[in-house]
Amino acid sequence: MSEQHPISRFPIPDVSTLPDDLRTRIETLQEKMGFIPNVFLGHAHRPNQLRAFLAMHDDLMESDEGLSRAEREMIVVATSSANQCLYCLVSHGAFLRIRSKQPWLSDQVAANYRDAEISDRQRAMLDYAVKLAQTPWLVGEDDIHTLEQAGFSQDEIWDIGAITGLFAMSNRLAAHTAMRPNAEFYGMAR
Repeated sequence: MSEQHPISRFPIPDVSTLPDDLRTRIETLQEKMGFIPNVFLGHAHRPNQLRAFLAMHDDLMESDEGLSRAEREMIVVATSSANQCLYCLVSHGAFLRIRSKQPWLSDQVAANYRDAEISDRQRAMLDYAVKLAQTPWLVGEDDIHTLEQAGFSQDEIWDIGAITGLFAMSNRLAAHTAMRPNAEFYGMAR
């Protein structure tokens, strides 16, 4: 599938030519996963920007404070679906299957999170994230109050917005670069 399409419409550097920290990270990931996610190769066109993206990504998506890792992935899947970002939808759909240990959940969230088998609290989280992703000018204090009423702390509310913002950028960069998902993501944790 992905082999039929270029990874990006921009040049892809050879991994061996990347700065040591990025090369080591990509090689370690390839060892662990058995492939290199196209986002690493696509963004490696601009190494400093890849490094900044990964720092923000790791801080938000690998945290064990507040939101669960599965909830973090739910935000990415729901907003990437709303933004019609195939790369993030497919790749983070795989991570949601892994982190939730519920192979059906990412498909439900991607198709229509409002009908997904999630808690009312998680539905409030996704209502806010999708609103912020699609119509940020309509976000107001009432939306924050709704999240507080659902039991989210200030730090969790921050992370919901920050994850949404990071992946709004990621969704648009994936469209900008014509990035395609790796074929391996489609079958992960099914």
